[in-house]
Amino acid sequence: MPRSTSPDATAGESAGTSSSHFSAPRVSFWLGVAACAVLFGYGAWERRWIADDGLIVLRTVRNLLAGNGPVFNAGERVEVNTSAAWTYLIWFFSWISGVQTEYVVLTVALVLSVAAIPLAMLGTARLYRGGPGWARLRGSGLLLLPAGGLVYMALPPARDFATSGLEVSLTIFWVALLWYLAICWSQADRDPAPGRDRTRYWILTCSTAFVAGLSWLVRPEMAVVGGLVLIVMFAAPVGLKLRLALTAAAGLLPVGYQIFRMGYYGLPVPNTAVAKDASGSKWGQGFTYLLNLVEPYSLWLPVLALLIAMPLILLPARGARTPLTGGFRLPRGGITGLRDQLQRPAVIVAVMFLGGVIETLYWLRQGGDFMSGRVLLAPLFLLLLPVMVIPLRIPSRRPEDSTVRGIARLATGTAGAAVAAVLWVLVIGWALHATTFRGQPDGTAIGTTGIVDERAFYSLQTGHAHPLTADDYLDYPRMKSLQEILRTTPRGGVYLPSFDYDWWFIDPLPYPRPDDVPLRQTVFFTNLGMTGMNLPLDVRVWDQIGLAWPMASHTARLEDGRIGHDKEMFPDWAVAEAKAYPKRPALPPFIDPDWVNQSRVALTCPQIQQLQDSYAAPLTFDLFKRNLKLSLANMKLRIDRVPEYTLRMCRLDVPPPLTDDQKSMPKP
Repeated sequence: MPRSTSPDATAGESAGTSSSHFSAPRVSFWLGVAACAVLFGYGAWERRWIADDGLIVLRTVRNLLAGNGPVFNAGERVEVNTSAAWTYLIWFFSWISGVQTEYVVLTVALVLSVAAIPLAMLGTARLYRGGPGWARLRGSGLLLLPAGGLVYMALPPARDFATSGLEVSLTIFWVALLWYLAICWSQADRDPAPGRDRTRYWILTCSTAFVAGLSWLVRPEMAVVGGLVLIVMFAAPVGLKLRLALTAAAGLLPVGYQIFRMGYYGLPVPNTAVAKDASGSKWGQGFTYLLNLVEPYSLWLPVLALLIAMPLILLPARGARTPLTGGFRLPRGGITGLRDQLQRPAVIVAVMFLGGVIETLYWLRQGGDFMSGRVLLAPLFLLLLPVMVIPLRIPSRRPEDSTVRGIARLATGTAGAAVAAVLWVLVIGWALHATTFRGQPDGTAIGTTGIVDERAFYSLQTGHAHPLTADDYLDYPRMKSLQEILRTTPRGGVYLPSFDYDWWFIDPLPYPRPDDVPLRQTVFFTNLGMTGMNLPLDVRVWDQIGLAWPMASHTARLEDGRIGHDKEMFPDWAVAEAKAYPKRPALPPFIDPDWVNQSRVALTCPQIQQLQDSYAAPLTFDLFKRNLKLSLANMKLRIDRVPEYTLRMCRLDVPPPLTDDQKSMPKP
């Protein structure tokens, strides 16, 4: 079996090249690492910003720091952030540093993004170091050149989302870390001698399993990638004790958090998965989203070049075994023979690549996203892992090359190296072009596809080249006027955006206020991040999409809605649930008193009350247990936007239409 070596061992040191610290593979590799880190860091900083959706995370962090729990609105246990790991990571560094949360998330995101590229390159470089089971490029000079890393970092969306405050940076860092650890595990001796070597092997195995298990917390769909790695590790012949240990390491934290999630939030998945209906299917929009990333930058060109280059650069010397085979032999002996082949680098390469394919297909089926390129960055990163660096062999003449066969071998190797070098130069040229090319529209408007360059859009709308803080977003339309209106109307009510950017509709709470109507200001607006971060924590912020408001997230997905925004709950429900004044002229003109009345009755539906209790009732141990049992049913519940239809679904009587007197407050 393959033996492990030091983590910084790179290709070729035991393969006919010098073991010196200044060997060609080492020098070329570390120069490439340094160049990629510096260039990606500079490019990400030049495009630094924090997205409105990134500010959503920070509202939850503010509530955690204030002692309200991991919630977006105090008193409502709704998991608004898809990545639980990202939320708690930012909370931790905000807590220990005391620094403004916007600067914390900017720093953490930038560091993780920049670190992901070198870490992924280091994992790939291990594939090409000499050793049993992988390429021994004897008699050849070897350079390890950056390739896939250049493709990723050259894409403008990759640099945009390196500092956006979203979990993209954590996701690619997690992928890189899992890749590195899994490759180390695949090259380790699975039957080490007792003592220090065995302890190291156990630590490596359990660490790899722990990182793979975090997939569910990094992003739920990443469980596919982590799960594939865990299946390989579990099925490999590692022994019963180690198999139990790696199972515990992989499952303890995600299973524990899953129990907490189901009991605390009353759902088996983040509320965002319900709001965006992750089980839905929009293939046509998904391919539109894919082309939106590929076509403007001609992304197909470097991908095709790397696909062509791989068999050329990995063409083995005489008697060598290549990374494409990894010493893999067709198994004999049935299942046992197959299991003996699982702890191989070739298997890890195949598993991670398969994970990238599945993730890509998942997002195509889902319809992609409304932010250009965002959700395809992690799948692209996965697919590029095997070629983050590529080995370029420079064939050298050996004594036996005087034979006809030797001359043919040398000529073939030279031609292959020449073609591979040309293709690598093509990748470099493409990267220079993509770095400076503006592939997307200028962001002034959202096109018919619903996809937009989000950074450009908010830079233009706020007037800040680098919108980073919540204060920067006060220059977004409606924000300053909302702050002023909330200050001048302390009696509470529901605040709805008007057709004008300078004022808001207000439906006040009844006055005098009944005992069953809590004194609260409720803002109903799409942009949760900038709104939530610029308002006090005692102001409730709801949205018609349903990210923070379960009544909206449990509606049906609109077939022709804008992707990522294809749920649209009517504000009549918000007025009814907040128990604001249900009559004119207090009601805004676009809200129907009859619909408000029907919504109030529909809220008494047993299924809806069960849902509301799961996240809004005081949390007790009995409620926690009930939430565990009913979390799947809560997830499946769907509410019709039209209150009359919901009443019929719940088999409740539809109240008769209100009279004119009932629709209007009495005249003085």
